Amino acid sequence: MTLHIPPSLLHRRFRLLWLGQMISIAGTQMQVWALFWHIRTLTDQPIALGGIGLARIIPIVCFSLIGGVVADVVNRRRVLFITQSVMALGALALALLTFSEQTALWQIYALTAVQAVALAFDNPARQALVPNLVPARDLPNAFSMNSVAFQVGSIVGPALSGLVIAYYGQAYVYLFNAISFVAVLAALALMGSVEQQVQPGQRVTINLSAIQDGIHFILAQPIILSTMVMDFFATFFSSANTLMPIFARDILHVGAIEYGWLSAAQSIGAVGVALVISQVHEIRRQGAIFLVSVVIFGLATIFFGLSTLFWVAMLALVLVGAADTVSTIIRNTIRQLQTPDFMRGRMTSVNQIFFMGGPQLGEVEAGIVAQLFGAPFAVVSGGVGCILSVIWVVRRWPQIARYNGDEPVQAGATAR
Repeated sequence: MTLHIPPSLLHRRFRLLWLGQMISIAGTQMQVWALFWHIRTLTDQPIALGGIGLARIIPIVCFSLIGGVVADVVNRRRVLFITQSVMALGALALALLTFSEQTALWQIYALTAVQAVALAFDNPARQALVPNLVPARDLPNAFSMNSVAFQVGSIVGPALSGLVIAYYGQAYVYLFNAISFVAVLAALALMGSVEQQVQPGQRVTINLSAIQDGIHFILAQPIILSTMVMDFFATFFSSANTLMPIFARDILHVGAIEYGWLSAAQSIGAVGVALVISQVHEIRRQGAIFLVSVVIFGLATIFFGLSTLFWVAMLALVLVGAADTVSTIIRNTIRQLQTPDFMRGRMTSVNQIFFMGGPQLGEVEAGIVAQLFGAPFAVVSGGVGCILSVIWVVRRWPQIARYNGDEPVQAGATAR
């Protein structure tokens, strides 16, 4: 196979956003894993780690649907300027609190919740912006490259997080994250104005009816709905990330630097797979590949939960990341291509509740189960639950297993 420049990167505005996101994601991932380590330093109770999941998911559930309508009504580029600035200020506040050496758990939860509110508006606008930056033929490649950006940031971020904590201190992780948001803000400034479509013959406003239109649209699309439900249950049961400090310290008996590499392991597998997919012209039998990748995701989670050696845990997490990336690229392509532009923000906002709700609620579930039965049992049982959820989804929506990827787009913007 001859290597070539991914076609999505030939489009200047997408290339700017892609580069800015990769830098910003590295900073965000530094903070995500540093927060787990920080909380584990403040308390040895596993349920406290699960509290981060609640601090993130409650704002997502409360504001996500509104954020989707905003992304369809307000210029998406303008929305991103605001949300990225709010998240940068949240990271800066965490840094200043930690420098003062007076950080309390409630302050970490509160600032995490503020950033989650911004994220509830940021995700729909950012994901819906991508189809405005590249033509439809390059959209699958754009999502593959987005996955590369996310996973590269997720490799660099956790690895740097461990090093920064070990050599400079916790507060500098949050400070570096605040600075990293400048990359996205600069990209948004340099790309100039971006046009987006409006619903034909109708002026959409931010109200309950617009939210209902988005929900009805999703319910009328079984392929889209089944991937969302599968996404939720798989990530709910297989959320091992929040227990990583416990595995590092208490089971694998390693320090902050090895913890950083464990945190990056999923992304090491993910970026390799994403780079391979970015060179593939077409993917067929997408439904079957999607389902198999989720099963592998569950099996690898079980493998990790049973591991007691550092290199075995690393290998298991690499497999987790690789399988998750395959399913992510396929489901994102399906959803965006089968959704009209004026509905993409609302579709993404509904999806956000599923793909954010699953892992965040899963962190709470994992913390409770680990508190009662231990971390290994929490992870292994979660992997089993993930595999059982695949069986249920296939029985409920059998068409997903037959989905090939070349089916015509279903007509109609809403279910009404």
